[in-house]
Amino acid sequence: MIRVLHTADWHLGQRLAGNERTEEHRAFLTWLCQIICDEKIDLLLIAGDVFDTGFPSNTALKLYYDFLREVKDTCCRELVIIGGNHDSVSTLNAPAEFLRHYKVHVVGGAPANPQDQVVVVTNDQEEPQLVVCAVPFLRDKDVRLSVPGETGEEREARLKQGICEHYTQLVPLIQEFKKQNLPVIATGHLFAAGGSASDSEKEIHVGNLGQIGGDQFPKEFDYVALGHLHRPQVVNKMPHIRYSGSPIPLSFSEIADKKQVTILEFESGKLSSILEKPVPCWRKLVRFKGTIDEIFPKIIAFDNGDQAYPAWAEVQLQYENNLHDHTVRLNEAFALQPSVQLLIHRPLRTRDQQSLDQQVQPEQDLADLKPKEVFLKKCEEALDADTYQDLLQTFDELLELMPQKEEELVVTSAKETSQP
Repeated sequence: MIRVLHTADWHLGQRLAGNERTEEHRAFLTWLCQIICDEKIDLLLIAGDVFDTGFPSNTALKLYYDFLREVKDTCCRELVIIGGNHDSVSTLNAPAEFLRHYKVHVVGGAPANPQDQVVVVTNDQEEPQLVVCAVPFLRDKDVRLSVPGETGEEREARLKQGICEHYTQLVPLIQEFKKQNLPVIATGHLFAAGGSASDSEKEIHVGNLGQIGGDQFPKEFDYVALGHLHRPQVVNKMPHIRYSGSPIPLSFSEIADKKQVTILEFESGKLSSILEKPVPCWRKLVRFKGTIDEIFPKIIAFDNGDQAYPAWAEVQLQYENNLHDHTVRLNEAFALQPSVQLLIHRPLRTRDQQSLDQQVQPEQDLADLKPKEVFLKKCEEALDADTYQDLLQTFDELLELMPQKEEELVVTSAKETSQP
């Protein structure tokens, strides 16, 4: 018997509205080490997007390497880590040769030799127990050749074909293991057809092309461990092909998601059980939407329970006018509720935006207005409130520069006139 834990989309180093998630990630990694011990995990799979950016901070890198050191002190014998679309291939691959000595197998990007994606997991007697086809995020250059003049439909078809062929070419490499009745797991970091995304995933390909269905993975794979989509889900009602999801909510669109890791058990070469293990929540994300009179009491009454950290809130404040007064009351509500912090404020104006002509009073003429007044009214017509403050500042700077430029032009013109 062999037990496997499937996780993905850690996004170490991620910031939400400028706020770091380091403590939440550290708490998750500590919990994960404990779960590995409690569940007697033999193999850990991380299906991409280890980091949030291709150039992770020193803090994010330290979280990653500290975890690798700690997990090697547990019962977990081997790790397989693939790169996602957020990860830098070179960043992940840089220590790969060194980590292999500790049975940490890293495949940051598609290698030139497909054999380099086949990882044989052994027991304490160095006998093969399981095989992993460690397929990372496949970039365009990995799976298709650019064809000048191709249509969007042709590009999508070639992309899907390239992804399917990449998995198909691994099948001959695992046949000898299948004959030995060894289970085979494939990984992937992609957007499977029919998957449910959240706001925090970037498009992997333009328009998220290249979606493949569950039935397009070779039948030789006993389980397909996917990353990229942050909501835990099964693909095409095929329980052995699934996303584990992200361990913490990475955007406010994920506040209703039940975060989890997936634990697999293989016996006699077959997948015998799948366990969805809930991940604790260390910081709540909460949304308040409505008028200030509606959300004020909700903020005051908010119960953060026994969470380790204050909740973060996104407020969608509906108003007709006098946004400043509503914002003052909003800040008062949060000042009275220390267990929740305002992170994102999205004012939603409920009355129809007026055009520039509608904003000008009948007794006024547009030509009588000052330039700043006209610009402000145009901003109010075209943009949401509180989104054009930087534009107003830039406009003021331009107004200050205009007299200087006019003076320079006059001086230049006078010089040119005086020359014989």
